[in-house]
Amino acid sequence: MSDSQAVSAAVARLYDTYPFPPEPLLDEPPPGYNWRWNWLAAYSFCTGRRPARQDIRILDAGCGTGVGTEYLVHLNPQAQVTGIDLSAGALSVAQERCRRSGADRATFHHLSLYDADQLPGEFDLINCVGVLHHLPDPIRGIQALAKKLAPGGIMHIFVYGELGRWEIKLMQQAIALLQQDRRGDYTDGVQLGRAIFASLPKNNRLVRREQERWSLENQKDECFADMYVHPQEIDYNIDTLFELIDASGLEFLGFSNPRVWDLERLLGKSPELMQRAEGLGDRQRYRLIELLDPDTITHYEFFLGRPPLERYNWSSDASLLSAIPTLSPCIDGWDSRCVFNYDYQIINLSEAEWGFLKACEKNDGRAIAQILQDQPLPLDSVRNLQRQQLLLLTPAT
Repeated sequence: MSDSQAVSAAVARLYDTYPFPPEPLLDEPPPGYNWRWNWLAAYSFCTGRRPARQDIRILDAGCGTGVGTEYLVHLNPQAQVTGIDLSAGALSVAQERCRRSGADRATFHHLSLYDADQLPGEFDLINCVGVLHHLPDPIRGIQALAKKLAPGGIMHIFVYGELGRWEIKLMQQAIALLQQDRRGDYTDGVQLGRAIFASLPKNNRLVRREQERWSLENQKDECFADMYVHPQEIDYNIDTLFELIDASGLEFLGFSNPRVWDLERLLGKSPELMQRAEGLGDRQRYRLIELLDPDTITHYEFFLGRPPLERYNWSSDASLLSAIPTLSPCIDGWDSRCVFNYDYQIINLSEAEWGFLKACEKNDGRAIAQILQDQPLPLDSVRNLQRQQLLLLTPAT
């Protein structure tokens, strides 16, 4: 058995022992939504426009117990969804989860990411959350997935960041040192890790970080094991992250938590510092942000795409006026005047904005110019609704 195969086998044993994520199985669709798993919202975020079709193929690469897979089915009613995972134990939970909630458009395969080429056809949306950083060779993994992404398709990825997980890394190494020849006994590792936390002083940095950030979810042994006794983990910084992205051969479409990557939130009080930062390239600016705010950057979540992907910014009045608007499916609280947008930010709508959105909700193919005749609203306000992802736009043909 090669080193890579040995690591993969160890990872499979972990998740057979502690299937992850450990979310409860429900006899109904899961609550809420993650907009990154909704094709309409994710595609609009990446390109600025509503996708032309919804009968797509989705791959959940490294689906685990099927939490994301279940959402992908229920949030995309015209899609066919495929889940793959290395752990047979986790897959059995995923199948039961989807059966119970009625997610009957999901199929599952016991496959490594490396073997994604065994799946027939290509996929319009690939979701790969919390997986690549657990591979012995993440570049080989992302390249295998990239080959399965259809032209015009998008891929959503989540990997760990080294700066925000520094204390986790220290505890992982401490547990490994004390386990010695019992490494690979994950039950022992969880018990040992909990004993270490219980013994350390309350003001210990590792204890404080655990209590501040992770302790609630880590009450579950599955979460504690995934965080502290995992046999394989690679944490990234901006430089190594973009080495991974560049190796994929795909286009970087942006971070899916863009507020985190806004330098204004850190240096906005100093016009001089913001002016100095203007000469930085995108990757340099991202690196500056993670250096200045390491506690926040515990992970990277982002979209990649395979051309052709036409992008729309709706800066032209003529193109905006001719576009056909529809409401985003990821609005919570509608049709109240106070809603949560796609990213669960509170949005207080003016009377005019609310009236315009109500007209768009009932839209039968009318362009924005026609709707504005009955529901006047400045074009900049329309653009803001689109930027908030409350509004999805289809360009005129």
